[in-house]
Amino acid sequence: MASIGLKVIRSVFGAAEHIAPRISGRAAFELFCRTPSAKALTDGERRAIGRAAEFMTEARHHRLKTATGCVMVHEFRPEPGRAALGTVLVVHGWRSRTEYMRALIEGYRAAGYRVVSLDLPGHGHSQGRHLNMANAVDAVRVAGEWFGPFVAAVGHSFGGAVAANAIAGSIKNIPPLAAGRLVLIAAPSSLPAIFADFSRMLNVGPRSQVAMADRVQHLSGRPLHEFTGDRQLAQAPVPTLVMHAPDDREVPAEHAKRYAGAGGHVRLHWADGLGHRRILADKGVVARAVAFVADREPSLLH
Repeated sequence: MASIGLKVIRSVFGAAEHIAPRISGRAAFELFCRTPSAKALTDGERRAIGRAAEFMTEARHHRLKTATGCVMVHEFRPEPGRAALGTVLVVHGWRSRTEYMRALIEGYRAAGYRVVSLDLPGHGHSQGRHLNMANAVDAVRVAGEWFGPFVAAVGHSFGGAVAANAIAGSIKNIPPLAAGRLVLIAAPSSLPAIFADFSRMLNVGPRSQVAMADRVQHLSGRPLHEFTGDRQLAQAPVPTLVMHAPDDREVPAEHAKRYAGAGGHVRLHWADGLGHRRILADKGVVARAVAFVADREPSLLH
């Protein structure tokens, strides 16, 4: 049953569709980009951050300036005694942060990689309360200028879509990210589909949706319909591993299939039963992600 607040929002957008669709669309876009308040952490999130506190002390923390603010990048050196194999960029998802990417970061460090983990705008230790594809890719650009080129970019959920867009150079006037491989974990592949789901949930009408799409084009320099993963990866044929759980309730499995349709350079692995968030801590998923970047044990990748 919808909450009272959601019912009110739906009724407001329903009325605004007939009165002021452009204003309604801009308001819907701003609501779409609004990030959760740091004060609104759940008890579980606070416990997870607390458990990762010692792990975070192992990193060097860098506050970098972007076109719209500042973001925090956490630099983890390889474990002592390991040969430096290059640098891996890790990007978290919506309502997430570097602490939640710990298993992946530790996996790459143990294999001999330096790991650079980006807190996206409005998340973790980064500033702001707005996140969209344009300012996210710009944050990746800055991380690349300081720490790249990367042997691989690894992203979970929205962070995977950000990594794919950065490598594809989908934001006008931002050059493609230099990364040798791409690992997408539970990542959405279609921004139009995400906007459509959001619009259905909040009762944003078709004319207001046009105004939302106009905001995307204004910020990115490209129309909304171009933001699909299969199109982007087809144009940027970087070796890619897609891992997704068929039971993912936040990002349906169809998104993984769309990525897989980009061409023979994309490999798809189904991580059965791991949902949207448990997949991040699974030892098998981490081992497969590390092996793919190291280009070893190819039998694991089929």
